Amino acid sequence: MSFDSLGLAPALLRALAEYGYTQPTPIQAAAIPAVLEGHDLLAAAQTGTGKTAAFALPLLQKLSTSGQTMTRRPRALILTPTRELAAQIHENMRDYGKHIHVSATTIFGGVGMGPQINALRRGVDVVIATPGRLIDHMQQRTLDLSAVETLILDEADRMLDMGFLPALKRILQSVPKRRQTLLFSATFAPAIKTLAMEFMHSPKEISVSAPNTVTTLVSHQVHPVDASRKRDLLLHVLSQDSRRQSLVFSRTKHGADKLVTFLNASGLRAAAIHGNKSQNARTRALSDFKSGRVTVMVATDIAARGIDIEQLPIVINFDLPSVAEDYVHRIGRTGRAGMEGLALSLVSHDESGLLFDIRKLLKQDIAITPVAGYEPSAPLRLDAGAPRPKQGGGGQRQQQRAPRQGKPAGAARPSGYAPQGRGEHAAGNQRRRSNRRPAAKA
Repeated sequence: MSFDSLGLAPALLRALAEYGYTQPTPIQAAAIPAVLEGHDLLAAAQTGTGKTAAFALPLLQKLSTSGQTMTRRPRALILTPTRELAAQIHENMRDYGKHIHVSATTIFGGVGMGPQINALRRGVDVVIATPGRLIDHMQQRTLDLSAVETLILDEADRMLDMGFLPALKRILQSVPKRRQTLLFSATFAPAIKTLAMEFMHSPKEISVSAPNTVTTLVSHQVHPVDASRKRDLLLHVLSQDSRRQSLVFSRTKHGADKLVTFLNASGLRAAAIHGNKSQNARTRALSDFKSGRVTVMVATDIAARGIDIEQLPIVINFDLPSVAEDYVHRIGRTGRAGMEGLALSLVSHDESGLLFDIRKLLKQDIAITPVAGYEPSAPLRLDAGAPRPKQGGGGQRQQQRAPRQGKPAGAARPSGYAPQGRGEHAAGNQRRRSNRRPAAKA
């Protein structure tokens, strides 16, 4: 099958050809015709299989052929959980739409509102936004969503979790009820699908892989290690090829900063990306990582959603995620575009229960291989009663817990409100399964 057979306009096909895209991925082949036909869509596919093009291409075609562009009221709204993902989608849409006249802008926190207001006043067809800053504009009446014809939620599993639901419901009240709604994600829990059905109209469901599966191009490996020696083992692994681009996941922002300080002091080129960084710092760090000026990126789960590097060879879990589904998203950063990848996890005894959850979710074993000189003092347990880290704990943070930041968990604020300057997760800091992992703004 080729893109020509999907009903796309010649201008879009020309852009795809210029970037070397000739054959659609399975999710693109299934979703593009359905979107062009006007269906609401609930689409699940593995991370790295081309979901952005699956909604961006038909959206660009519909906007370019359905009348006036550059209006004061946007005709499409794309919601994402992170700034980096919003910027990545914007870049993709510019690439795909280089030969058509459709305009887009990003709306997210961490930067001033002035340039965003100016862009909205000039008129745009597509707004790509994170929920918190979008609500800021709605409250200041600098954005009118009454003409939205297409609503798209990318990474919908995160967008519809308990953290973002109040903000999402508030946004839904401001867009027309008669619209096309598209939800794309790598995972869809049954509860999230139920929530999605509340604001979709007879959606078609597309799934090109079983829920929570990962590409076969990624190999999985676990190095058991004592928590007190995790940093040393990480340095040992990274030093085997200091030129290799490596994405390292930390459970907390504080832990990410400590790791970067340690790695830089050890002679590696490392940078951190998380919600406490300014948007300029996050953009610079991501640019340096993509260009190779930085070889190690240490990220929290949410901030890493916009990291899209086709040939990223390895993802390292310095801390295992507290929720097993996040493992799927983490390792989806590698093994993309037909390239092989490695998902390596450094697991301490107190994370044994998290490893059990991941193996159960994936329905597969993960090779456990001790590294000579770093063997743990106690073996990992692989049963349902295996120990789990305390909330906020894991790795080096067992020795020093990060101070609490921001308001107490019970601080009152209007439902869905995101104060200006707090970043995109101010409206979504009550995370799903709050009894299993701490609230976090990344």
